[in-house]
Amino acid sequence: MAGDIVPIELGLTDGDLVTLWAPRWREGDDEWEAFLGHEEDLYGFESVAELAAFIRTNTDNDLVEHPAWSIVSGLSAAELEPDENFCFDLIGVPELAASDPDAIVVSELEDTLNMVRNIGEVCELDAVTKFFGANPILGALPSGVSAFEGREGEELWSQIGTAIAKGWDDVLDAIDGIVSTPDVDAEAVAVAEAELLAADENTVDVDDAAEAEEEEEFVPLDLEEDEDDEDDSFWGSVGVDPIKIITSGETYFTLRCYLDEDALFLGREGEIFVFTSERALARYLADNHDHALAQVSTYEEIQVAAVDGSLEVEVTDENVYVLPGLADDLAAGPKAVDADQLDLAVELFTDAADFADDDSVEVALATSNPLGWYVSFILDPDPTRLAPSAPFDSEANAWRTLEREFEARLRTV
Repeated sequence: MAGDIVPIELGLTDGDLVTLWAPRWREGDDEWEAFLGHEEDLYGFESVAELAAFIRTNTDNDLVEHPAWSIVSGLSAAELEPDENFCFDLIGVPELAASDPDAIVVSELEDTLNMVRNIGEVCELDAVTKFFGANPILGALPSGVSAFEGREGEELWSQIGTAIAKGWDDVLDAIDGIVSTPDVDAEAVAVAEAELLAADENTVDVDDAAEAEEEEEFVPLDLEEDEDDEDDSFWGSVGVDPIKIITSGETYFTLRCYLDEDALFLGREGEIFVFTSERALARYLADNHDHALAQVSTYEEIQVAAVDGSLEVEVTDENVYVLPGLADDLAAGPKAVDADQLDLAVELFTDAADFADDDSVEVALATSNPLGWYVSFILDPDPTRLAPSAPFDSEANAWRTLEREFEARLRTV
């Protein structure tokens, strides 16, 4: 994310406006953050075409000295469409805070408040600074939905709603007061509108072609062939997978399955029991122990096989997780990262955090955070998206933190 310029959408009193945001970037010993604007004004546009036209024809704004400005000003209009994760409905914040605190609501509220805080700091808005300073309770949002469970959690969520209901109008008024829309060259707008129209038509054509190709190539699967594709191994039959985790200090083995899409590990209360060999794992399974997998209906079959000696702990390639080197590769840049290895590590960290009812991984990997933006660029490549710019030290350090937190969940048995 460092060094990028990101199209964003802001839901304000006068409607939805698009603009550009430059997350923190470093020049020498200094760190900067900026929005598209000039002096005390933050520029917002009613359409992507107007935004595209403006940045192509204007050189008097606060982003022209940004390292990526020449790249952004050369993008097509379609490439300036804000991603869904960068649409922030400031008008809807009170309604959001009045909703039930499920994972989506909490995450959306946190992301929106983070962006508002950014605007307040960059544009030096006293009303915004005072709002966050007077309401430290908002710091509970990064803890995720688990912070709002139970009676105390409900009270905490209610306090957040009260704080927003009381002070949000002043915040919104302050931001509305600095947003302006500069004049834009009409011919440049027409060119950008034509680009957007052409992009929409191309998208429809590609989708139609893909559907037609699928219809032409559809062949009913042979039932016997389908059966051959099924996992008929012992572990496939019980629905539990042995997994192998390679850390910087040791190689571990454990078990994991999914129950109603929730990850369950061989462990208890958020701790994952790990073993330094397949044999040690099999020996453990032969005895009665208190752990989360004991609730799985097929666990008894695993235990019986462990007792009679027929159990073989075999780890398939898709269940091997290699952690060493990933942080260094992330620091070196996207091209140095093995996307498959990173994808598996993200899966493992997320599953382990879910097992512990901890939203920290989800928060860290949200695309509104630098690490999440960087990781999503690698795992979900998009040719229309700006590549992250070096240095990547902060992202690599954030990944190391996730790695340490994951390893802290492991308990050698």
